[in-house]
Parts: sequence; structure tokens; C-alpha cells
Amino acid sequence: MFKRIIHIPLKTRKSFFLFGPRGTGKTTWLRQHLPEALFFNLLQSEPYNRMSSNPVLIREMIPPHYSDWIIIDEIQSFPELLNDVHDLIESQKRIFILTGSSARKLRQKGINLLAGRALTYHLHPLTAKEQENTWQISQSLRYGHLPARFSEHDPQKYLKDYVQTYIREEVLQESLTRNIGHLTRFLEVASFSQGSVINTSEIARESHIERDTAENYFSILEDLLIGVCLPVFSRKAKRKLIRHQKFYFFDTGVFRAIRPTGPLDSDAELDGPAMETLVFQELRAMNDYLECGYQIYFWRTKNGLEVDFILYGPEGLIAIEVKRSKHVHSKNLRGLKEFKKDYPPARCYLFYGGSTPLYIDDIAVLPMEHALRNLEQLLRPS
Repeated sequence: MFKRIIHIPLKTRKSFFLFGPRGTGKTTWLRQHLPEALFFNLLQSEPYNRMSSNPVLIREMIPPHYSDWIIIDEIQSFPELLNDVHDLIESQKRIFILTGSSARKLRQKGINLLAGRALTYHLHPLTAKEQENTWQISQSLRYGHLPARFSEHDPQKYLKDYVQTYIREEVLQESLTRNIGHLTRFLEVASFSQGSVINTSEIARESHIERDTAENYFSILEDLLIGVCLPVFSRKAKRKLIRHQKFYFFDTGVFRAIRPTGPLDSDAELDGPAMETLVFQELRAMNDYLECGYQIYFWRTKNGLEVDFILYGPEGLIAIEVKRSKHVHSKNLRGLKEFKKDYPPARCYLFYGGSTPLYIDDIAVLPMEHALRNLEQLLRPS
């Protein structure tokens, strides 16, 4: 059992949303911390059928003198229920926790109905910090950090099943597309763009779908919280930059489960994007848990200079390049050096596969394992 580092001030007794992809541990965390809470799981047919036929019934399902937390799991399954939740918060001072693994229906049908009456938190896959001494980067690059995979005898099969379940349950349930075959093919093609600039036209062509359909599929992946599109950092730009975004599946294990492989695929083709994904998911998680307030970007000029991740926020400006190589070459530092010229206040890091920390031209070159174990100090230096 891992101790999660997400901090939610339950003692304030203020209603909140808890978002995160399916399988990141939202329900487990809530049951651990609030074992006596009133709990409704909308993925189960009985509470879903009762509430969807008559949302007002939720009022009858709450004991009259009950004053503790009310948890509604997977609220996106029936977003219309937010009308009654909002009223219960206002009129009866009820306190709710609403979990969700999809943002689309909530955004379309009523998340704003709570009108600021609920805070928002996010739960991510496990971090290296949460795994403490059990963390092994080789396993992370292959199987990712979804909590359940650590107890599975065959984590690869679990991840394959996870992907299929996500497609079947989330996509079909929300009627996001009628052609699962097209979406499945699109996912495989998109996996070859992991950590790369999105070429929507090329992906559409290889997926045998229209360009507009490909764009919609990327939007679906973001709404289901299993894909992230990363924008270009362009504040006070001094050079011509590209405009297209980069794409990542949210977890290395999920990426590896979707990506088709065969005897012609080299370790570098898989481990390179996987390592970049691992850094990205760690940055996202720690940024949320520490409440640093960074916005995450990448930087790429039209003549090919690039930095994998740019973090910009109240804590400063950070540039991070990721290389799987065990050795550092001057060309590996070029993007960071040029970014530093344009943005002198930036703190610049290269995470690499070696074992020795180096300091080259105001750039900290850190072993990957050391960097991820100490990410809190990098994001929020004293």
C-alpha cells in the first residue's frame, strides 16, 4: 500500500471535485480517509438506475440527521445530478465529494452549476516519491505507475485490459464515437507520436479517417484524461516558433500498452518516448500536489531548436531536456543554451541516463533517478 502525497484539507468541510483517469486510485484514497462517508458509485447499476430515473431521489437516500461527507463516484455518468447536488449544498449545507474520470459531459452539462461552491483536485498515477525505496525506473518505463499494476502477476496483460476497458466503457458510455475500430486504429497511430509534435493530417491519413475526425479523437482523449496536448511556450518570444502541440498519453504503461511493437522496434524507439513521458507525468503530478501553479509547455523554434518541457508560473521559469543516453554531448545542451539566452532567469536542467551529476554552462545535468526522486526541490527551491 502506497501513501499518496495529495493533500486535500478535509477538515475544512468544503465540497470538492476529485478528477483523475480511471484506475489512479480515487476511490481507494477516499475509502481510506473517509471510511464512514455515505458512498454512491454511479458505475454500479443500482444507484445509477435509481438516480438517473429520478435525480431527486438522492435526497431520500441521505439519512435525515446525517451531516458528514457524501461521496458520488464517477459523477460524469450522470451529470444532471449536479443540479440537485448544488441545491443540497446551498439549502441543506451538505458536503459532497464528486469524483470523475471524464470532463466532457460535466463541462457540457453542468459543472459550472456549482458556481464555485466546490474546489477541484486531481489524482495522478503514483509518483516516484510515493513509491519510496521500491521505485525502479526500469519497471516504470515498461509498466508505468497505475497503482493496480504493482499487485498484478502480469502487469502487461493488466495494462492491455485497462486500455480495452477504457475504450469500451468510457467511449461507448458517453457515445463519443460510433466506430470503435476507427478509434482503436487512431490510438495505435497516435502512439507513434508520443512526445512528438502532432501532425494531424498524417495521423488521419494513416488511421484512414478524416482530419476533422482525428482532431475530435484528440479532443476525446483529453476529455477522458488519458491524453494531454502540450502547447508551445511563446511568451515574449524572440524567435519564430512552431505552432503545433505535442501529444502524450498520461502514463508510460498505458503508452506502451497501446503502442504496437514487433521485432523491428528498437529499445531506443520505445524507451526514449517512455522516459520523456515518465518525466512529464511526474511533473504534472508534483506540480498539482505541491500546488506550485506552473503551466507546462515545450519550446521549439522553426529551425529545430527544442526543449522538452518549460514550466512557467509563480515559482519561476524552468527548462528541462530529457535524454536517455548515459553520456552528455554538446548537441544535447544546445536547445537549453539557446533558451537560456532568450530567457536568462530560467533554471535549466538536463535529465539523462547517466549516474553522475554535472554542471555545464549554468545547466544542471542530473541523473534521471536523482532528478525524479528530488523533483520537489527542483520545482520549489528554497
